[in-house]
Amino acid sequence: MEALIANSKELVGRADTNLVRYIHDRIEWDARLIALVGARGVGKTTMLLQHIKMHDNLDEVLFVPADNLYFTNHTLLDLATMFYRRGGRKLYIDEIHRYRNWSQEIKNIYDMLPDLHVVYTGSSILDLEKGGADLSRRRLQYTMYGLSFREYIKLAYGNDVRVHSFDEILSSKIDFPYDKYRPLKLFDEYLRIGYYPFFADKGYHERLSNMLMQTLEVDIPNFAGMSVGVTGKLRSLLYIIAQSVPFKPNYSKIARDLEMSRNDLKDWFFYLEKSGMIGLLRSGKLGDSALTKPEKVFLDNTNLAYAICDTRPDIGNLRETVFYSMAKVKHNVKASEVSDFMIDGYTFEVGGKKKTKKQIFDVPDSFIVKDDIEYGTKGIIPLWAFGLEY
Repeated sequence: MEALIANSKELVGRADTNLVRYIHDRIEWDARLIALVGARGVGKTTMLLQHIKMHDNLDEVLFVPADNLYFTNHTLLDLATMFYRRGGRKLYIDEIHRYRNWSQEIKNIYDMLPDLHVVYTGSSILDLEKGGADLSRRRLQYTMYGLSFREYIKLAYGNDVRVHSFDEILSSKIDFPYDKYRPLKLFDEYLRIGYYPFFADKGYHERLSNMLMQTLEVDIPNFAGMSVGVTGKLRSLLYIIAQSVPFKPNYSKIARDLEMSRNDLKDWFFYLEKSGMIGLLRSGKLGDSALTKPEKVFLDNTNLAYAICDTRPDIGNLRETVFYSMAKVKHNVKASEVSDFMIDGYTFEVGGKKKTKKQIFDVPDSFIVKDDIEYGTKGIIPLWAFGLEY
């Protein structure tokens, strides 16, 4: 226990609070049980350490990774009970998906130690909770995504661009430091390296590839009970998505190409989405569900495309991917029957600077979202501006 406490204080002490992520102030930190889920690498661990450093009493807090060797001979419940008896009030558990039977023990801690607050992080695939205890009535759960374009500018250049509302973006009322930076240059960087907070580390795309492999070879197979041989096909499926123009899935053809059943392929798309590897754009029709065939499939973010592809990814795919990646954080984004996307009753057509309004000329509440432009005009919005909403 002493070693865990010392390690916890050391990690908190080293936490850099220069940029605190967008989701921090949305979390009800006083709740008894909080789950923070998200794809690998988006910064969940860092944000917990930042919160502890800024808001908690270190003498009442313990931060512990779920794969710590302490758990070789002790359980989570053992730790929580001992910590509570020593005056502990808040227990933070990182990467809880690495701990076997975690959900049942979290339930036991919740029921047996009502004065102890617990926060845990984990892979977004934990959302599917297979077996174990049902924690849905006990916890508040939040999903964390990667850096927005605005957050990337802050972390990379130290410049604070304010959060813009959706209405401000639609009306092109954008406050940007044009006197210091050109948004297109920074946005091109963001597309390649700006989604994950470790972008400044050497070998960024290699690290990203390794992280991707961990998801494909460990996270998904462990949850779904897949054999090791399946991971090669998962990689092939991701490569197909990354290399494609905006990708409309043909389940039958892909299943034949990968020599697998159509039903298994549907499950794979679902697992890849839940693990933060891809985004599935569905229609807005009544009765549409999570298992309905998606209208389009994107990688979760454009950085993954650069890590996976041998050549520059398709530009049309990149544009639609980054729009969907940015917009889905705060909105329910659906496929449009006449254009690319629907958000809250508005229609959006995404393209390059030469894109015209021909396709949506007579569609009410419609907008052209253009890449390669710095300023917006009536009905035309720069693509990068949607990265300022969080």
